[in-house]
Amino acid sequence: MKTEKRSPLAYYTVGIAALFLAGFLLLVVYGSQSYRNTVAGQDDNMRSRALLSYLATAVHANDSADAVSVLDSDYGQVLSVADGGSGYAVRIYRYENTLVEDYAAADAALLPKEAQPIGETAIFTVDRPAEDLLLINTDAGRVLLRLRSEGSGAA
Repeated sequence: MKTEKRSPLAYYTVGIAALFLAGFLLLVVYGSQSYRNTVAGQDDNMRSRALLSYLATAVHANDSADAVSVLDSDYGQVLSVADGGSGYAVRIYRYENTLVEDYAAADAALLPKEAQPIGETAIFTVDRPAEDLLLINTDAGRVLLRLRSEGSGAA
C-alpha cells in the first residue's frame, strides 16, 4: 500500500490564500463601519444646517422695514416676520422641544398645536446685538443675520 505524501508547499499556498481572504474580509467589514459612521456624521451636519438655513431664509424672505420683530409669549421668544402690508406674519417659536412656525394675523394668538413643525430643538433664543443684526441660537448652532432693511424693530 502506497501512501501519498503531500508537499508542505501545498499547505503553505493554502495558508497564504486563507490569510489574504481573511484580510480582505476584515478590510470590507472595517470599511463599511467607517462609511456608516461618516454618513451618520454627514447626516447630522446636514440636519443642523437645514434648520439654521431655514431660519435665515424665513427672515430674509420678507425682510422689509419694521417686518422683523422679537416678541415674548407664554412659549418663550417668538420671531415674527411680517408679510408685507397684509397684516399677516410668519411666527417662529419653540413648543415642547420642537421649533414650530405658523402663518396667521400678526396680532392673533399663538396656536402651537396647529403650527407646522420645523425641527427639534431645546433652545431657541433670538438676540439683537445691533439694530441691523439678529442672532438666533438653537441646539443646531447659531446664525447671525444682517437685516437688509432699515428700521426692523424689536418689541
